[in-house]
Amino acid sequence: MPPSTPRPAALDGRRVRAAIVGIGAIGRGSHLPALQQLAAEGETEVVAAVDIDATAVEAFCAQSGVPHAYTDLERMLAEQRPDLVTICTPPTLHRGQSVAALRAGAWVWCEKPPVPTLADYDAVQAEEGAEAGPYSSIVFQHRFGSGTRHVRRLLAGQALGRPLVAHCQTTWYRDTAYYAVPWRGRWQTEGGGPAMGHGIHQMDLLLDLLGPWSEVRAMAGRLVHDVETEDVSTALVRFESGALATVVNSVLSPDEVSRIRIDCERATVELTHLYGHSNADWHITPAPDVPGDLAAAWQDFGPDVPSSHLAQLRELVASMRAGVRPRSSGADGRTSLELISALYKSAFTDTTVRRGEIGPGDPYYTALHGGAPGWAPATTAETTAEVPA
Repeated sequence: MPPSTPRPAALDGRRVRAAIVGIGAIGRGSHLPALQQLAAEGETEVVAAVDIDATAVEAFCAQSGVPHAYTDLERMLAEQRPDLVTICTPPTLHRGQSVAALRAGAWVWCEKPPVPTLADYDAVQAEEGAEAGPYSSIVFQHRFGSGTRHVRRLLAGQALGRPLVAHCQTTWYRDTAYYAVPWRGRWQTEGGGPAMGHGIHQMDLLLDLLGPWSEVRAMAGRLVHDVETEDVSTALVRFESGALATVVNSVLSPDEVSRIRIDCERATVELTHLYGHSNADWHITPAPDVPGDLAAAWQDFGPDVPSSHLAQLRELVASMRAGVRPRSSGADGRTSLELISALYKSAFTDTTVRRGEIGPGDPYYTALHGGAPGWAPATTAETTAEVPA
């Protein structure tokens, strides 16, 4: 972090001063309730909100009991000096806003997609504190909660045997009205198609459960919608453990589902839900030779803590108080974005892409479309040439 920017005083048991940037649906519906719940528990206080719409942010603050409304992020950071900034704006704004918050000494909790490219992610990470923060964490709430914690523990200890085969499915439905909104379906403003904007949660959860991936082979298509990005993609992923996975991301699927299935040597683990999960959404099917008492122990998920923004925020605040890097930050937060970048590169170049391959100098490091013909946004000259004389 730049030495000219003093860090806020240590938390010392006091409430974490938080500010919300972007008061749209995700800020109102997910971030604010999570912060308010922790405020009720004496952990946080929401000191400010920022939005480009002055009337909207003032109304939001009045309705929510937030004391300060701003339209200027830098001014808010200077005047309120929050400990935590939650970013709920479009992906193209995440890099600049995250950097500004980190330079002001605030920790960051940023909605997915984290940033449009790996280059942007690395630029944000470069602004983090060397020791004890501040750090920038990505909202990957599906990693959190009792179900994920229980299954992660079983897999990490190989209680179910080696993971062998996996399926990761985000098959949702978006109609033409959804893509009539001008910023959707465009690389510059939405950041990507369903692989980036929709399937990132399930892919991130799959990676969290199975560990590092090693290579990916993918295909993408525009089968229905008139967009720059894809509307469907499929991929084959090999993990360092040797496990193989299929990944499908779609906005063409009327029967919507989010699903992860992992077949291990001694059991199959399956999660089926849509936008969030609880213990009841997880199912463990033992192999025929597994003793009944052991299989029963696997079914004990403990008290139900659903995946949620609250579950992740609770852990993030604990990390802030301890001065330790939170999960879903740094290299841990980067892994799903790297897989998605590799998925696009594989699909658009018809090649196998290996982890670590995309770095500075690679076109897919600075743009998810990689400048690929037929996928990169048309230039002004190309658009003009298509118009009949």
